[in-house]
Amino acid sequence: VLASPLPGFTPTREFASPMVPFRSVGPFNRLSHSVMANGGEAIFRRMISEWRVSELELGPRPASKLRPSATLYAYSTSVLPRPADWPDSVAVTGYWVLDDNRDWHPEPALQAFLDAGESPVYVGFGSMPALEPAKLTAMVIDALGRAGKRGVLATGGGAIHDQRASANVHFIDGAPHDRLFPLMAACIHHGGAGTTGASLRAGKPTVICPFFGDQPFWARRLHELEVGPAPMEMKKLTTAWLADAITEVTSNGTFAANATRIGAELRSEQGVASAIAFLQRRKLLM
Repeated sequence: VLASPLPGFTPTREFASPMVPFRSVGPFNRLSHSVMANGGEAIFRRMISEWRVSELELGPRPASKLRPSATLYAYSTSVLPRPADWPDSVAVTGYWVLDDNRDWHPEPALQAFLDAGESPVYVGFGSMPALEPAKLTAMVIDALGRAGKRGVLATGGGAIHDQRASANVHFIDGAPHDRLFPLMAACIHHGGAGTTGASLRAGKPTVICPFFGDQPFWARRLHELEVGPAPMEMKKLTTAWLADAITEVTSNGTFAANATRIGAELRSEQGVASAIAFLQRRKLLM
């Protein structure tokens, strides 16, 4: 069984591989999926083979290409419809959410910040690094100031640098997205599959500044869903653009309405249960 948070392993004519920097490459859409999947296989084969031996106590990965009996994509059809040309062995299940953060509450300093004014904008870039974290952080703080908004900035993988420079900004090392995002007015992030799902599930308008990989794919998709403005690549980001994006994402009624609707749809889904039921129907899980 193959499981993935992005639709990159089953060729389709409807869109290019998420790892290709274009929504479509026309007649080469199907080929793009095969090329990128095979490339990933070549890059990670040795790592996976060593992991099988050291952690699972199995033999090395077979040299022949494995063909999954079933493929599970852990996102929602409300975000990306299932292509009509996919085989029956492929399921789009909905997001897989572990409800293990029920006891989380904002630590006192964060709670005091939340209580001190209007709902802030979340800004965080996950595990993504930045060439100049201090410069990027200053840009974010300046853009929030120009837009007249408060912000919660997550230092994460180091793209954001804790400067303690503004009363309108609160820095955190991290927090469970499923608990934090509902407290925000909007979210700004890198566009990873998991973070994208979390901001959508929270029903929040979203700005994506992608770095690489599948992030531009999700960035384009959220803009198509009209839950946020057109994305901007991180390497091209400017203070002026970000300030305008913050203003738009927190004031555009269409973004808010669409995000609220999609969030409700995602929260009604049971992705894990759907995946289990699919495998049981195919006699792959008892």
